[in-house]
Amino acid sequence: MEDSYQKYRFSAISIKREVAGRFRKFSKKVSSSHTGTLLAMLDFFEVHQISPLDSIDGSLSAIEIRIKRRINNAIAIIRDIEKSQTLPTVAMLQSLFEQQLEEEKDNEFLDEDFEFIEKKFEDVERGEAWEEETTIPKIRYDRLEEKMEGLKADFKYVLEHVKQVKQSFGKDYLKLELSPEEIEKFRRVLKNLR
Repeated sequence: MEDSYQKYRFSAISIKREVAGRFRKFSKKVSSSHTGTLLAMLDFFEVHQISPLDSIDGSLSAIEIRIKRRINNAIAIIRDIEKSQTLPTVAMLQSLFEQQLEEEKDNEFLDEDFEFIEKKFEDVERGEAWEEETTIPKIRYDRLEEKMEGLKADFKYVLEHVKQVKQSFGKDYLKLELSPEEIEKFRRVLKNLR
């Protein structure tokens, strides 16, 4: 052991006697030499990126217990959200889909009961009727009519909120006076059309 100390060059540091006494007691618990103790302390602070000036409330085991409690609380909150919100929503959606599938199966057998409307579609440009006649179920026709009325009402609403802005210099332009929420609503309506 004496040989290993002779390889190093030592340096003296001035420390108050009380602090030096505390360090010697601490050093006996940690390492066989003061250099080893100081090196272990420096490595600890550098590896864990902790400053000796940082305050830690309690011991590390107490902090670990608090962190585990917080993690358990977060897990409990997530489970509660899952039980009270996610699972009921999933159950409702599943029941709606099952109901929709049952209705579709029932409607397959009821096709004979539908009234059919025969319409001849005309070539608008030529004013001529097509030779083929298309037959569609009355319910589908009524739904398309309802959608068309809704689109007409939305389009009328949009046109009522278009204002012409006249410029002194440059071209006049049209200004759309709709809120972003209304525009988003119209986008959703158009996207959901089938």
